[in-house]
Amino acid sequence: MTGQGTASITIEGGCHCGAVRFEADVPGHVRLLSCNCSMCAKTGFLHMIVPHGDFRLIAGHDALTSYRFGTGAAEHLFCRTCGIRSFYQPRSHPDSWSVDFRCLDEGHSVTAEIEAFDGRNWEAARTALADD
Repeated sequence: MTGQGTASITIEGGCHCGAVRFEADVPGHVRLLSCNCSMCAKTGFLHMIVPHGDFRLIAGHDALTSYRFGTGAAEHLFCRTCGIRSFYQPRSHPDSWSVDFRCLDEGHSVTAEIEAFDGRNWEAARTALADD
């Protein structure tokens, strides 16, 4: 999740093979969610929530493949070549992308704090996000 009260900077990132590339405008300090759901626990995804208007896919639209499970509300997007999910559409934030902080290019100046998110008990955890 993005922080408040810090100047916006532009970051870049993407998948392992470089087919999928994005850029986004984010605060200099962000709050990340470390989720324990079945998907995130296996991949180590660190969620940085970025509003749709602050995110730009600059390469690789045709390289993305989609996967949905459970309710189908979240759309997980993977690079067809290397399999990395560098960002996706979360059900918790329908007006934002969830960007994997670990997929940012090296050398960015974003600082972050990590907060646990109980995705295994999504409905109860989602209620807590509503307070943000």
